[in-house]
Order: sequence, then structure tokens, then C-alpha cells
Amino acid sequence: MKKQNFLKKLLLIIAVIYAPLQSMAWGTEGHRICGQIASSYLTPKARKAIEAILGTESIALASNWADFIKSDPAFSYLSPWHYIDFDKPYSYPEMVEFLNHDTNVDAYTKLQFLITELKKKDLSKENQLLYLRMLIHIIEDVHQPMHAAHADDKGGNDFKVNWFNNPTNLHSVWDTQLIEFQQLSYTEYTAAINHTTWAQRNAWQKAPISQWLFESNQIAEKLYTEIKPGDTLNYKYNFNHIDIVNQQLLKAGVRLAGILNQLFG
Repeated sequence: MKKQNFLKKLLLIIAVIYAPLQSMAWGTEGHRICGQIASSYLTPKARKAIEAILGTESIALASNWADFIKSDPAFSYLSPWHYIDFDKPYSYPEMVEFLNHDTNVDAYTKLQFLITELKKKDLSKENQLLYLRMLIHIIEDVHQPMHAAHADDKGGNDFKVNWFNNPTNLHSVWDTQLIEFQQLSYTEYTAAINHTTWAQRNAWQKAPISQWLFESNQIAEKLYTEIKPGDTLNYKYNFNHIDIVNQQLLKAGVRLAGILNQLFG
């Protein structure tokens, strides 16, 4: 009986720890890659201002705070900030119109809120830290295509597939599996993909947030058409999609740097 109780407690602990990890956008490593890329494009003034807020915490490590804090019920209100789901495919003008009237608690409205708040000179130190961490994380989140996907399957969380021999879902494949399959640390991964031209960075940073969401949603819409629930994804899926993953990681880092330079540079 004691052994059974111990096993039940152990399984409960594992479930509690594992559950929040299933919904992390980009996963721990993906977020750190985005943050590391962003750090490489900061102005000296922005870097100094951000260090004054984050202290010794790098942008790469700050990127994960919003997912780790999900384990604290006091911060459960932040969960809807991580994504924006759509009920149908939109053209770009339709999406802009939708977002112009968006009053939901979602990634788009909260990015607007965070940018506005971080411009205030009288913002408390506590809110500066919270809002900066959330801004970093959400900008990275919305470049993961399944964070701007279908509402009816919770951004691919209910779209069940197999990654090689392991049951998972489409959201998790894009959060974690594809990146971890490359078997690189976040610094190695950053070094491998962080090669951009000034023209690329300029174009990506000039694009409005609505364009970021549209790009992610367009990718997500294509991903839905390529497979069906229950399919097994493996080497071929990685080969066909890793360039898209890398481009989205790069765009997230470059655009994050652009917003941080505007706010603090």
C-alpha cells in the first residue's frame, strides 16, 4: 500500500511538472535562441537600459520566465497573453480589420499594452521587470506558427500526431521537437543561423505586428493542409520544415531587437 501511494505521488509530481512544458511556445531552447539573436542586434544604449532592468539575467534566459511562471497560480492570468487563435483563414486586409477591433485578452492586444506601458517614465521597477519579460516572450511566441493558428484545436494542441514513435501534437512538434532534433545548444544553434543582412533586418523590423501574425498564420494554414491527425512525422518532415523554423526564430530575434531598440535605444 505504501509503495502504491508513493507511486501515485510520484506520477502526480511528474504530471504537474510536465504539463506546463507541453504548452511552451518554441520550448525552452527555442525561446533562448530568439533571445540570443535579439541580444546581438541591440544598440549600446538599449543594452545598458535592459541590463538595468534585468540585472544579470540575459535576454536569452529572461525569454523563458513567462513559461516557467505558469506553475504559480498567482500568474495564471498571463496564460492567454501567449497566443492568438483565429476562427478562419484571413487575407491580410481582413486580418488587419479583425485586429483593429480586437478587444480579447490575447498576444496582439497584450503586445500593444506592454509596448505602451514600457514607454512610461514613471513605471515601477516591479512592473518594468514583469512587462519586459512578457514582451520578450510574447514577441518570440507569435513567430511560432501554431501560436497564430486555429481556435478549434487550440493552436494545434488537439491535432494529434506522432513524432517518430512518440505520441504528441502538431503544436508540440513546432514548439520543441523540430528544434531539439537538431541536437545543438541554444548558443550553438544561434551561431549556426544568425546570419542576416542589413536589408533583411530593416524589412523585418519595419513590418507591423499585424504582419508578424499574418505570416505565422499563413504558415500554420499551410501546415494544416500537409498532414492529417494520426500521421507520423519524422526525418522527411524535419527536412521539409527546418528552414521555416530557422527563419521564424531569426525573425523573432531581429524583430524583438527592433522593438527593444525603439523602447530603450
